[in-house]
This record gives sequence, structure tokens and C-alpha cells, in this order.
Amino acid sequence: MVMDLKGKVALVTGGAAGIGKAYCEELLKFGAKVSICDIDDSAGEDLAELWRNKYGPNRAIFCPCDVTDYPQFEEAFQMTLQKLGGLDIVINNAGIFNDRFWELEVDVNLNGIIRGTLLAQSFMGVDRRGGTGRGGTIVMTASTMGIVPNPAVPIYTATKHAIVGFARAMGDQFHQSQSGIRVIALCPGPTQTTTTVESMRSALLSDKYDALFKRDLASMNFQSAQSVGQALIHVLQKGTSGSVWAVENNQIPREVKFPVNYY
Repeated sequence: MVMDLKGKVALVTGGAAGIGKAYCEELLKFGAKVSICDIDDSAGEDLAELWRNKYGPNRAIFCPCDVTDYPQFEEAFQMTLQKLGGLDIVINNAGIFNDRFWELEVDVNLNGIIRGTLLAQSFMGVDRRGGTGRGGTIVMTASTMGIVPNPAVPIYTATKHAIVGFARAMGDQFHQSQSGIRVIALCPGPTQTTTTVESMRSALLSDKYDALFKRDLASMNFQSAQSVGQALIHVLQKGTSGSVWAVENNQIPREVKFPVNYY
């Protein structure tokens, strides 16, 4: 059964720019309401106002949200419920690319997604205390580097591999049958955002990795953020819980299959 997004409420972390912004706009096009959650207050507020004018007065809000700050993250969930009247979809998307500041990178990329998933379960799960949850869908933004490792950015690669494993485990039928929540991982390949090549190079763990990074960069084809936004709609409509999807080169996303046994 294809998921009808009209009237659904989606909370999107890292929603004020890049892939997160593309996610929000595609959701709005399909009739959903969006809660833009981001650390950039100015960009988030401006975007919410722009989209309220374009899509309707009750279709978009902004919630300040640092995914490393659990109380503030929880407040974003509460504000979304209060202002938009429910919660059906949580897109754990916020992430950074900086192996030099690897502790922050792990806290945002991995711990932030774990926090967002546990909060989503507590707010949406049918097994939540009081029985008021109605289930829903969680989508985690990983990366194709979570499927095929990139030696130039080993710590970033590690966070994305962890997200893929987390989504596959949390998407297991055991969890879905208890919570009523479907969990999916979406893995974009190289994507055009506000991040520059120079800033990516400066984020490498060591200058010794620069030649390796340049070699890999030469073979990369960057897709538009909008194509990743469109891929989100595809996986929301077609993805099963625990599935992992890759989107590259502005193509339709494809499901990634993993071996049942490793021996």
C-alpha cells in the first residue's frame, strides 16, 4: 500500500539547508506539514515563513534543535505536536562532515540519530505509555559511504556504517510489531550542498589523506539535493521496515540487499 503523505506531519532535523531542506520541500509538495528542526535559527525561521506563504499558513514551523542537546531535541518534538497536531514521520538527517573534530562528528552523526530515534519511539510508538501513539515512520540519512567505505574519511565512514546497521536492527519486525514504527535508511551518494570542496579537504583527519581524497573526488558525480528529496518520497511510499536505499547520480533510489549469512 502506497503511503499517502497528505496531512501527515514530518519532523526533519537539519531541515534548514542542503538535503534536509530538499526533504522538507518535497514533503510539502505532497501535502505534508513539516517541522524544520535546525541549529540555524535565522535560516530556519526565514524558510518556515517562506513556505507558509507558498504552501499555506499551517504547513511549516521552525523548531530550534541541536541534536546533541537532548532536552532541546525533546522540546522540538513537543513543539511539533503542539503546533502541527501530531507526528507521523521523523527524518533523522542532521549531520556534519569533519573528521578533524571527530568527537563532535560522532555525537551529531550517530548519537544524534540515536537520540532522534528513541524520541520518535516515545512520541509515536503505539506502545508508549498511555497508548496515545499512532505509529509512524523514521528515515535516517546515512550515505553510500555507509555501504562502501571511503579510506580518506574513516571516521565519517564509521558513523554512516553505524547508521545503516542501526536502521537495519531497529527496523526488524520485532521492533516494528511493538512500536508500529517503520525504520528505513536512505544513503545518498555525493550531493551538491553548501559544503565546498575546500571545506571538505580541510575536514580530513590528516593532511596525508589529501591525495587520497583528491583521487576519490575525481571520480565523483555530484547529484542535486532535490533528487535526494525526491528519493525520500520514493522510500516513504515503497520502503519496508529495515530496508536500506541508495540514491546516486540523480537516479531513482535502489534498495541495497545484504547477505543473510556472512559465511
